[in-house]
Amino acid sequence: MRNHLPDKQLCKDCYSRLIGYGGYGVKRALKSEDCWICQGLSQEIGKFVDLAIEAVERYQFETFGVGTKVDEEILERDERVRHDLGVDGRDIKTWINRRVGRELEKRSGKRFVFSDYDINIIVDTRFDYVTLQVTPVYVYGRYIKLVRGIPQTKWPCRICRGVGCRRCGYTGKQYTESVEEIISRVIVEWFEGDDESFHGCGREDIDARMLGTGRPFVVEIKNPKKRKVDLKALEKEINKYADKKVMVKSLRYSNKNEVVRIKNESYTKVYYAKIICEENIQEKRLKEALSFLEGKIIKQQTPTRVSHRRADKVREKKIYECKLIWVKEKEALIKIRAESGTYIKELISGDEGRTKPSLSEILGSRCEVKELDVISVEGD
Repeated sequence: MRNHLPDKQLCKDCYSRLIGYGGYGVKRALKSEDCWICQGLSQEIGKFVDLAIEAVERYQFETFGVGTKVDEEILERDERVRHDLGVDGRDIKTWINRRVGRELEKRSGKRFVFSDYDINIIVDTRFDYVTLQVTPVYVYGRYIKLVRGIPQTKWPCRICRGVGCRRCGYTGKQYTESVEEIISRVIVEWFEGDDESFHGCGREDIDARMLGTGRPFVVEIKNPKKRKVDLKALEKEINKYADKKVMVKSLRYSNKNEVVRIKNESYTKVYYAKIICEENIQEKRLKEALSFLEGKIIKQQTPTRVSHRRADKVREKKIYECKLIWVKEKEALIKIRAESGTYIKELISGDEGRTKPSLSEILGSRCEVKELDVISVEGD
């Protein structure tokens, strides 16, 4: 049976909130500040809406959510009354969220939703302060890297680990620029974001070019003040800024799920590898060696050159295609189509027996990759 609380006076808002769920025996307070539960908090909705409007005025958005922080003593009193009355319905925080949300919806013309919002507005009712949780904007595209010597993402200096030292010219970076920085600088500027994260579908070596149709990527713009820009114009601006070092294409809006997808899926890669051997290459012998590799599953122990940052284990990878393009004396150009994650340089050199079989092992002559280009990332 429900308990009655005749000694607890409530404001009309708290009374209505509770009576709608069966709050019998409570009395209305003559003044809101006399309310035993909220002590006048329910009358401050207009002020909270004003604070919210001021906080979001610089942001472009269509949907928003509302959350609140309420004094613990108010929450305890609210819980006590709802418990004593047997009320399982809306608590005071939820009530404030909805009141602020509906009023802000009317005044702003934006849509109040409970999930998948552009901005979540957090009203701290204790200190009359608003913070914003802005959903990132995601932009998908493909990049082409036209020069060698540029990493995909920012690399902190190996000596100072990003702090800044004499070795790195106090930049904190191992390399002066990266594909990420070239692309993201313009994107962050256009969306007026605070920062970004670059999500690539795999990565090429620093000394390799990324040609053909390009490599898929998603840039995550954090705390963006703009959510919509002209992506065609943005694409042109990035390519102008990149100054023929990098190009982007096919920009479109994306989402967090696509970041997970391009990170987790394995895409077949196609390469052009210019190789050089210790002695003049016999064309017939090279063709036979490439034919032997075609269709094979090779075993690759983590290469020596990356063992400092990757787990030392043996990976099995399939080589789908190996074709000779041309051969001249000690050099040759070959086309390789291989499973995602194949170490192409080690497929050629053997990495002192850590990759088996390798082209060097089959030829009986030490070979290595002189230049490497990725010409296709298939399947996306």
